[in-house]
Amino acid sequence: MNPNLSWKYRLLAAVVSFLGVLYIRFVVLTSRVRIHRHPAMRSVIEAGRPCVFALWHRDQLMMAWAHRNYGVHVLVSRSKDGEIIAGALHRLGYRTVRGSSSWGGASAFKELLDVVASGGQAAFTPDGPRGPSRTIGPGLTALLAKTGAPLLPCGCAGTRIRSLSSWDRFVVPLPFGRYEIVFGEPVTVSSDDPAAEAKVRAALDAAVAEAEKLLWTSRI
Repeated sequence: MNPNLSWKYRLLAAVVSFLGVLYIRFVVLTSRVRIHRHPAMRSVIEAGRPCVFALWHRDQLMMAWAHRNYGVHVLVSRSKDGEIIAGALHRLGYRTVRGSSSWGGASAFKELLDVVASGGQAAFTPDGPRGPSRTIGPGLTALLAKTGAPLLPCGCAGTRIRSLSSWDRFVVPLPFGRYEIVFGEPVTVSSDDPAAEAKVRAALDAAVAEAEKLLWTSRI
């Protein structure tokens, strides 16, 4: 929680996060949602191994629903928007680590490092919270390299979405659609790999592309 926020805003954030989760539940109940997990990804999860999920900032809503109630630690900024996001994630069974590159980043990174190093699971939006879109910040690759944990790339696609005019073209899923959610093949990153960021970006783009392909083929 951000202690600098007024109680009125914290109350507002709690209400908005509650309504947001209700909305996602309504979207899922009125839509066809299919989740595809790579066999190697299932092996990591079923064995309870430490790992790091990663997805583009724009795809947070459906991805948060798809992997709810696993107790995954998610990096969330300490901004006002972050307060709303954190509230929604808590309702979906996630744990949050608060911080970003502009505020509390060092302590948040250390906390995530401790989580993964001790066998836990974390989640990152590497181009958040401010972008630019589809960029990979050094925090994610450093976390992967220091812990040796695999990256699990995530992507989704849907027939009924609205893209906002924000920097990331944030995706709002709409009811009565069809959605494909992909958890892709795990990727490992070493500290001496000069192509680490490119490898992570390619893995995330591949997960999104696979979701789009599945969505297209399901129409045939």
